[in-house]
Amino acid sequence: MTFGGAAYAGDALVSLWARCSDEGREVKVQSQSNLKHRLFGRPFASYEEHHQLLPKRLALPVFASDPLSSVAYATEEAMLVLALAGTAAFSLLTPLSLAIATLLLIVIISYRQTIKAYPDGGGAFIVSNENLGIRTGAVAASALLIDYVLTVSVSVAAGVAAITSAAPNLIQWRVEIALGFVVLLTVANLRGVKEASTLFAAPTYLFMVTVAAMLVTGFAQCLDGVCPSAISSGAEIEAEVGAIGLFLILRAFASGSTALTGVEAIANGVQAFREPKSRNAAATLGIMGACSIVMFLGISTLARLFDVRISEATIDEYGTVISQIGRAAFGDGIGFYVLQVFTAAILILAANTAYQDFPRLSAILARHKLVPRQYLNRGDRLVFSNGIITLAVVAAALLIVFDAEVSRLIQLYVVGVFTAFTLSQTGMVRHWVKSREPGWRRSVVINSVGAATTGVVLVVVATVKFAHGAWIVILFIPILVMLMLSTRQHYRGVAAQLKLISVEAKPRPTRILVLVAHHDAGTDRALRYAELVNAEAVTCVHAEEPRSDDLIYTWDAAHPGHALEVIPGEEESISRRVVERVRRERDAHPNTIITAILADRVVTRSILAPFTHRHSLAIKSRLLFEPRVVVTDLNVARRSRRSRLPQVPVKRIEQVVLISDMTRPIREALTYAQRLGSHVTAVHIDVDADQRDRLERQWDEAGYDVPLLVIPSEFRSIVDPLVRYLRERRRAAIPGTLISTVIPEFVVPGRLTQLLHNQTGLAIKGLLAGEAGIAVTSVPFHLEPNGH
Repeated sequence: MTFGGAAYAGDALVSLWARCSDEGREVKVQSQSNLKHRLFGRPFASYEEHHQLLPKRLALPVFASDPLSSVAYATEEAMLVLALAGTAAFSLLTPLSLAIATLLLIVIISYRQTIKAYPDGGGAFIVSNENLGIRTGAVAASALLIDYVLTVSVSVAAGVAAITSAAPNLIQWRVEIALGFVVLLTVANLRGVKEASTLFAAPTYLFMVTVAAMLVTGFAQCLDGVCPSAISSGAEIEAEVGAIGLFLILRAFASGSTALTGVEAIANGVQAFREPKSRNAAATLGIMGACSIVMFLGISTLARLFDVRISEATIDEYGTVISQIGRAAFGDGIGFYVLQVFTAAILILAANTAYQDFPRLSAILARHKLVPRQYLNRGDRLVFSNGIITLAVVAAALLIVFDAEVSRLIQLYVVGVFTAFTLSQTGMVRHWVKSREPGWRRSVVINSVGAATTGVVLVVVATVKFAHGAWIVILFIPILVMLMLSTRQHYRGVAAQLKLISVEAKPRPTRILVLVAHHDAGTDRALRYAELVNAEAVTCVHAEEPRSDDLIYTWDAAHPGHALEVIPGEEESISRRVVERVRRERDAHPNTIITAILADRVVTRSILAPFTHRHSLAIKSRLLFEPRVVVTDLNVARRSRRSRLPQVPVKRIEQVVLISDMTRPIREALTYAQRLGSHVTAVHIDVDADQRDRLERQWDEAGYDVPLLVIPSEFRSIVDPLVRYLRERRRAAIPGTLISTVIPEFVVPGRLTQLLHNQTGLAIKGLLAGEAGIAVTSVPFHLEPNGH
């Protein structure tokens, strides 16, 4: 009685210590969470999604910032090409601008037709996929993804160029400044669509107002027949080519066509608008088109009236075209600097259009199995965080490689834009012909004109810009297409193989290998676990190393009931020897499951805990790809030497199986947990109502004698609600209870293809690695190589 009471008191003290540790950990996590919330804002629940929809006044700066900003450099890009033929070639600027404005009008009218036909969002990918096939859709998607990356790079570089025009001393720091703006845009968009639009609305509208004031002032000054002169007026531009030829004119037209970039963004993002979505989107597109055309033609006209002259050699000396016009119209007063500030702001914020559409398109592609499924995941603020981060990383890399120079980056631009334009409009022609809705003949004519016009421009752009950098885009589009189609083939192959496999899981006996590294509390815990579960055999294994003598000599006395098998070969890596031993055990017993148990001492209580033991990490990583091998982590938090609390031995094991559906991998994990003979609970984290309802029906049909617990997750996270549940369950359990979390893991052949599947299990294992009283068991399900 006395010993029993003392033991229980010791158990209670240790349980209290564990609770205090949890509270300390949660305080630390809470402080980290507060920092995250200050940076990105509080998480949004799924039911708050409708509050993130945009009215027209906020949608315009979000989706139209790219095309509106293009007017700040489209005229300049055309003039830089014309400058190759000398000053006389600038006389072609006006007819070229009229041609580009006409093309812009055609594209806008065509995309209004697209919004009409696809009120739920009809980007180039959706239209091409539904009307021209998946391969054509992949081409359109690849072109758009490349275009969005270039939009960020070009816009930020152009914004930095506007800053350095006003402050030339900053030119040497333009790459660093550009990367800083990419970080700022990324953080702003990770905070949510509506918050980003609210933040960026004022600069966009102020840019429009400032440009309008510049145009009105400039034209007013010309009313008496004498216009002010730009700073570069009268400068001699030496011709680098002989005569003004057709090729040069076409190249200037192609460069000036950057004014069309971003026009498709509204058609891609219809779902972001408030109801009525399609009507609001079409109205916003019309407003954007009218503003873009007026500003573009106004800037081009004033460039001729003010005699702006610019070339690659003189742009750093005289500044950009819009800065020269602003200086001539406003003088060197406050108006000029206000124009430069808002021009830089709109050029940088133009990247926000890509930040809206790249993640949304990536999610659509993930739904069609063309890119990894991780791009479907929404972050805390209801945005597709993985897409935002991918866009930022690739755009930043381009800025570094091309030294944040607009003239170098712009050569890669436009090809992707017009590829998407052409395929989208061609798909719309096919759509109208098939549907024959009222007014379809008129719609066919509109979209046919759009497809023909953008198709001709695509050929021109690809031809004249090929040697100047367009070849890079032309090369990467088919590479992306092949990657997308390979990804889709992989997912479809996996799904097809799963359908052919029986869903019933066959119970198999378990043989346990306790992997011993040291003689410590972790080893005692692992042995106690092995004794409490139903196992056909338990073998203790140690890979010999220089410090093994003490362990080997004292083992028999410390554990008389368990012989220690020593794997010789100090010259070979520990992980290789251990994995080979596991394979031999598995091959010798073909009808069993081999469970490898590891118990490391963990110092840090974070997601980095698994990386503190390189040998264990290597062993677990390699065993994941071994069929019929289960790995159990019984990590033990390292105790302070001053701690006098006794170590509570494991007396009871409770298995918690994480399930998402009732496919074969899940059933294998459930069967494994039941076979161990411990108390089993199935837990489902509810992030999708349809998936939850489907699982509950399948669970009732399966007839498992296991309780199913559904835990709601209003913030769409699987990991956090599960970890909270496990901690609460551990606190409520009697002292000496070990909660073993069983995680089904889906393993496909090949390490690279494994990345195509969600790594939720890895995140859970990382967070639970330092949790005292919680074990993690990975039950992998392997597909055969023909699963591709």
